Amino acid sequence: MIMMIILLVVLRFVRGGMGDPVSWITTHLLMLPAILIGLSLHEFGHAIVSDKLGDPTPRNQGRVTINPIAHVDPMGLLCLIFAGFGWGIPVQVNPSYYKHRRRDEALVAIAGVTMNFIIALTSTIILKLIITFGSNSFLYSTIGDVVVDIFQYMISINVVLMVFNLLPIPPLDGFNLITQIFDLSKYSWYHALYSRGGLILMILILFGGTSFILSPAVNAIYGLFIKLLTL
Repeated sequence: MIMMIILLVVLRFVRGGMGDPVSWITTHLLMLPAILIGLSLHEFGHAIVSDKLGDPTPRNQGRVTINPIAHVDPMGLLCLIFAGFGWGIPVQVNPSYYKHRRRDEALVAIAGVTMNFIIALTSTIILKLIITFGSNSFLYSTIGDVVVDIFQYMISINVVLMVFNLLPIPPLDGFNLITQIFDLSKYSWYHALYSRGGLILMILILFGGTSFILSPAVNAIYGLFIKLLTL
């Protein structure tokens, strides 16, 4: 797994991922708020929904918070910056506390991507207000450019996190969701597939399989948010 991550980083830079170091650093500094907020609120979404459904585990582990320190995995953050994909610290839940187990597990699964959708939508609304009511002296200033870029990244990165996590591949939320909808855990192949999910996901990322699926969906959804800016 570590070797695959290293290979992904190397391939990204070989393909020109850091052609201009100054531009690369500047871009990623502007992306950092969106990354931290997107990862943190994604995991917070899982934690708060499980907590509301009666599971004390996330609260006992200090996960019912929006504090990035509780949710951001340093390795996952570095991978997101350098390899183009990453992860937060997974929220641990105990489904035995749920009253309607399959329904509640599905709600917990969808909670993370719902938070990413809310962040993207809220950022679009704020950016629309900035563009509509901001003065030209602000919008065409260096600070204005930075603010607009940050909110554009807030939209795009959260759309990517939302779509990526909806892929029906273990251990992503999309797979957990369809597991509850179709009760996949009753099949003999389920646990074998789930245990190898991380490896399958890495191979798909390495050979561009996820991009083949992600790009059209991300472009379509991002395009809808951008259209809201022109209304």
